[in-house]
Amino acid sequence: MARDTLPVAVLGAGWAGLVAASELTARGYPVIVFEASPAVGGMAQSFKDDDGFSFDVGAHFITNRLAGMLGLGAECRTVRHYGEAVWFDGRSHSYPYGLVKNPRFSASALRSRFAGLRPGTRSATSARDEFAKRYGTALTDQVAAPLVEAWSGTPADELAPSVVNKISTSMLKTMYLRLAGRLSNRAVAIGYCRELPESASVWHVYPASGLGQLVARMAENVQESIRLSSPVEAVLVEDERAVAVRVGGEDIAVSGVFSSLPIHFLPKVVQGTSALDDLAEFRFRPMVFVNVKMDGRQLLPNVVLWTPEPAFRFFRLTEATTSMPWLAPDGKTVITADLGCEVGDEIWSMSNEEITEMVITQMEAVIPDARTRVLGSRVMRTKLAYPVFENSYEARRQAIATEFPIEGLVPIGRNGEFDHLLMEDVYWRTVRSVDVFARNE
Repeated sequence: MARDTLPVAVLGAGWAGLVAASELTARGYPVIVFEASPAVGGMAQSFKDDDGFSFDVGAHFITNRLAGMLGLGAECRTVRHYGEAVWFDGRSHSYPYGLVKNPRFSASALRSRFAGLRPGTRSATSARDEFAKRYGTALTDQVAAPLVEAWSGTPADELAPSVVNKISTSMLKTMYLRLAGRLSNRAVAIGYCRELPESASVWHVYPASGLGQLVARMAENVQESIRLSSPVEAVLVEDERAVAVRVGGEDIAVSGVFSSLPIHFLPKVVQGTSALDDLAEFRFRPMVFVNVKMDGRQLLPNVVLWTPEPAFRFFRLTEATTSMPWLAPDGKTVITADLGCEVGDEIWSMSNEEITEMVITQMEAVIPDARTRVLGSRVMRTKLAYPVFENSYEARRQAIATEFPIEGLVPIGRNGEFDHLLMEDVYWRTVRSVDVFARNE
């Protein structure tokens, strides 16, 4: 039954915004979706170039569980393989087996575990401390800390311990799920959903028409509610409650606002309160992604190769075609290099040709004939790749995750919630946020 109420504004027609709009509509709420760009989808888009190579905007993985919830199970291909490795000391080490077999890493990890059992052991105060407690100082110093620092642009001593909880799955659990994947010939999902349990019955799939198929499915029921090229100029607050949004100079009264805007933008757009001013301190890590099109297949030791050593400017290489061969023409592949940076720094400011040349040169340490295989490249830059959990604002981050200070203003998605969320977690958490909103109305 339709609700006799003011519309709910949804800010952003990316994945989170479309999920929120669809769920609100299903519950009878009138909805208006405001999208600043001329198209829906945000980072959850995919496209194919003239050479037959497919690309997603950003790294996205979905599961059979999510596809089933959206009614897309029959329209998705099963991903048969997914694995990770770490490159150091001039060779590849599989994750987690290769690291566990390293006697220096395993001995250090055991010492840390035993030390943690002693009475009076203090809690970790940084990401470095937490990594050392779990995996030992050897692996922390050589692998974990360098990777998290390259990814975040912040010393591991200044990152919150919660970073470790967001980006890692225990080695024992990882080994179990890897074995389950081998036995079932499916890429069992590991670390891609924390809202629901991981298990051998949850594996990676890929929509036959690309990730844009998910966006299209979510937009089906709310198409008439979407206003493209309509950036929100202000969210108006009275008595600590969101009451209106300003778009194109017009104030539109609303019963609530679901915002996928980056959370540190809110102090600029929310008017009528100072409760969000300190959110301007929250920081996102910019990234440059260099997609190198190459002759050949399975050129990397595994789908994902982590590169913690300082000789590499990229911290990760990904060859998605090892998992999803349909993303490139037969006999060809794409390797994506992830480079952390800051807007305006050396990496950000390089021309596409310069940064591609640098990546290829460094890639030769892993693929000696890389240069002879190169067919072209595509470079993508984003100012808002990953939320950075700095200790300086960690207490505030945890507080707003429990209770947001503005009534009727609901942050959603990775950018809105300022959390390390992938597509399935965004779905379940957004659905839960809509349920809470409905109960409180």
